[in-house]
Amino acid sequence: MTSIVERHKKLEKNVTLLGIGAFITVAIGGIVEIAPLFWIDNTIEKVQGMRPYTPLEQAGRDIYVREGCYVCHSQMIRPFRDETERYGHYSLAAESMYDHPFQWGSERTGPDLARVGQRYSDEWHVQHLKNPQSVVPESVMPKYGFLAETDLKVPDVAANLKALRDVGVPYTDKDVEMAVADLKAQADPEADAGDFETRYPKAQIRDFDGNPSRLTEMDALVAYLQMLGTLVDVNGPAAQEELASEHGR
Repeated sequence: MTSIVERHKKLEKNVTLLGIGAFITVAIGGIVEIAPLFWIDNTIEKVQGMRPYTPLEQAGRDIYVREGCYVCHSQMIRPFRDETERYGHYSLAAESMYDHPFQWGSERTGPDLARVGQRYSDEWHVQHLKNPQSVVPESVMPKYGFLAETDLKVPDVAANLKALRDVGVPYTDKDVEMAVADLKAQADPEADAGDFETRYPKAQIRDFDGNPSRLTEMDALVAYLQMLGTLVDVNGPAAQEELASEHGR
């Protein structure tokens, strides 16, 4: 035991030996962590139900980012009791696999929104965005009523989908071709949506802002909020397999 201590003291006092030892330790750790990545295609296991955002949802997400909503709201529920009891089942890695950029974070001036979809009515969201204090008196959230008065204008919907496809989001050629029509059809229940619902399972089709005469930024943002956390059945067998896999890593 004494000899081991003496050798360790010698290592600590010799800068060269300590540097070599630290380098070897870090190299071994790096190889163990990095090498497996060269033999796997993806570190995120796919979960049944996940799909790319519809053009309208993506437009709403872009507005969400533009207005800085992520500054006060995170979209990542941690696996702690106080979080799951308030916000719902903790987030799965696959639920953010098509997010560019992802909306994780730690700042929560407002509640986490990872599973806010369909918890409130469209009317509630519209009123909340127009005048947050009218539904949550203690809220410090600013008003976004101008969204309901601003027509939704996306310069090139197809180009947006192509750019996302370049970074790995699996939009098909049909999705890109139908991008503009899909964007308009999702907010108009009277329109012929074709195979829109087949290509985007669980997509909600309706007028979201309460004004069917025009397509506004409010339509897009509410469409995005209403789908958050609704795609994956966290209690289903596929999701449970990912949970087991995540715990096993």
